[in-house]
Amino acid sequence: MGKRSGSTTFYVWMLDLHLYVGLFVSPFVLIFAISTLLLNHNWSPGAVKNQAEVLQSRTISVDVPEGLNTIEQAKQLMLQAGVSGEIGFVRRLAKENRLSISVMKPGHEAKIEVDLQRNTATVEEHQTGFWEALIYLHKSPGSHNANIRGNWSYTRIWRGLADSAVYSILFLSASGIFLWAVIKAERRIGLILMAAGTLSFFVVLMALSA
Repeated sequence: MGKRSGSTTFYVWMLDLHLYVGLFVSPFVLIFAISTLLLNHNWSPGAVKNQAEVLQSRTISVDVPEGLNTIEQAKQLMLQAGVSGEIGFVRRLAKENRLSISVMKPGHEAKIEVDLQRNTATVEEHQTGFWEALIYLHKSPGSHNANIRGNWSYTRIWRGLADSAVYSILFLSASGIFLWAVIKAERRIGLILMAAGTLSFFVVLMALSA
C-alpha cells in the first residue's frame, strides 16, 4: 500500500476536522437557531402560564456589608438571600434608603429589594421556563451594562463557549469551501448555491437600507 501524498493527508485531516468540529458545535447552533425563531416571532410555548402560580416571595434579615463596591455588595446580599445568577443591575434608591438588585440565570429570575435602614430584604423569584432559558442564553452576556456583565462565573463560561461556537462556525465555513473546491464534481452546484446565498444577502441588505 503506497504512502499518502501530503495533499491527500491534508484533505483527510481537514475532512475529519470539519466533521468533528461540526458535531461539537451542533448543540450551540441548535440553541441559537431555536432562540432566534422565538425572538423573531415573539413567541414562547407555554407563555400564557400564570406567573403568579410560580412566584415566590419572602422577607429575610440581612447584614448589609460596608466598604465594598456595588457588585461585591450585591453578591454578599445574594449569598444571604440564597440567590445565585448574573446580576442584571443594581440600583440604589437614596430617597427611600433602599437597594434594588435584579438577578437572572437560564429559566430563573429574581429581584431583591433591600431596606438599608431596617436591614431586611424582600426576595421575589419565579421560573421563566425552558424556552425563555434558550432566549436568555441567546442574548447573554449581551452588550447591556458592559461595565458589570459577566459577574457570574457561569456567564463567563457560557461566553467562552459561545465565542468558541462562533469560531467553530467560521472554521466550518472555511473548511467547507476548501472541501468543496477540491471535489470537482461538486463545483457547479456549489457555485449555484453560493451565488443564490450571496444574491439573497444583498437583496435583504438593499431592502433594509432602502
